This record gives sequence, C-alpha cells and structure tokens, in this order.
Amino acid sequence: MIAVAGGKGGSGKTTTTLGLARALSRRGAPVVAADADWDLPNLARLAAETKPEAPTEIGSERPPVGAERRADGTNARTVLDAVRGPELIRPDRSAPTVLAAPDAPRSVDAGATFGALDGATPDGAPVLLDSPAGASPDVAAPLRAADRALIATPLRRAALRDAAKTAAIARRLDCPPVGAVVIGEASVPDRVATLLGCPVLGAIPDGGAAPLSDPAVRTAYDDLASRLGETAAASGWQIA
Repeated sequence: MIAVAGGKGGSGKTTTTLGLARALSRRGAPVVAADADWDLPNLARLAAETKPEAPTEIGSERPPVGAERRADGTNARTVLDAVRGPELIRPDRSAPTVLAAPDAPRSVDAGATFGALDGATPDGAPVLLDSPAGASPDVAAPLRAADRALIATPLRRAALRDAAKTAAIARRLDCPPVGAVVIGEASVPDRVATLLGCPVLGAIPDGGAAPLSDPAVRTAYDDLASRLGETAAASGWQIA
C-alpha cells in the first residue's frame, strides 16, 4: 500500500490519489483507492463529480436500485464495508475501485481497518490511501499501515517545509517516501528532492478548476504512474 500524504490540506493529495489511480488503471492495473482522511473525506465525492472512466469506478460496481445516498452525496462502498465483507475486493481493471470513509469514523479503529485492507485486496493490486494532512495526528494510522508514502506538495516555501515534516514523520513510522509529486508546476528545481529526501517522480501542471479533465494533467499522471511502476514500491503489481 502507498499512502498519498502532504503537509497540509489543499496540497493536492486527493486529486493525486484519484489521478494516479486512474492512470494506473489505464495501464491495466486493478487499483483500489481508499479515503483515509476520515475527518475531511472527499475522495468518493471527487470521483463522482469528475467524469468516471468506466461505470464501475465508484465502489467497484453500480449501486443497487434504491440504494441510499451517503452523507457525501455518493453511493460509494466504504473502506469498512470492504474489509468486513466475506470476499476479497475485486477491482475492475478498467477503472479504480474507490472506497469512501466510514459513515461514523470515530467509532471505527482506523489502524485496524487500514491494516485489514491489505488482506482484503488481491495480490498484485495497487492500493492507494488518501491520507490526512501531515499536521494531523490521524495521519499515523495510514502511514503505519502503508509500505511507502508518496508526498504531494505545491512548490511553495511553507508547503515544502510542511511536506518535509510529513516525510520525516513517514520515515519514523517505517513508511519511507518512495518519492514526491509537485502539484501545479510543469518543472521542479533539483533542490526539492534534496529537501524532501526522496526523488521527485512527477510534476503535475495547473489544470485550473477541473484539473482531472485537463489533458496535460492526465498525461502528467500517466508519467507519474510509469515512474512509480519502476520503483521497488511497485514490485509485484499487475501493471503493464
């Protein structure tokens, strides 16, 4: 599992989680993207509001007729539903399986849930966790469960400083960063990798109000998926 983490809210974690998940799906990978930011959950809503690339994206299947809509306005299956289910999650290769946060997160053990998620997904399926901001104490649960972290950050001084702190937290929790992705830029100075202590795997250009609809942004996430697929973190993934 890879925890997509950032310094503070607004760093581009959720957009990166979904953009990268869709890019991996375009390479034929059976991807699971789970909302691990339970205080500010919006991964499922973002997936619903942006154009899905296949009808199976939200929760891996069409919601049944008459299904109740969740508080986030979607019919998405939750990560808790997924780990408590009697069978493995079976992600579709044409689009990522997006799992929403639980409806009553404070009554759920986040660490146990994320730990169980790895066992509830098939071998070879990339699992991405849209993590809380690095300044939040809740970031510890997904970082402890994940194998590696991907640090998402804008190219601003304060944001980079916070991202470096998040990278340090990830290392302390035995979830070393596999790399970083810089949001809102087409190129990245070499000093960013030095500051964060990990390679910069991607630079995502500014896509305006709807970045996931921008062809240049989509291409940048495809490049990120390709570079991530070449790292040790992707060992064993079913990816073209």
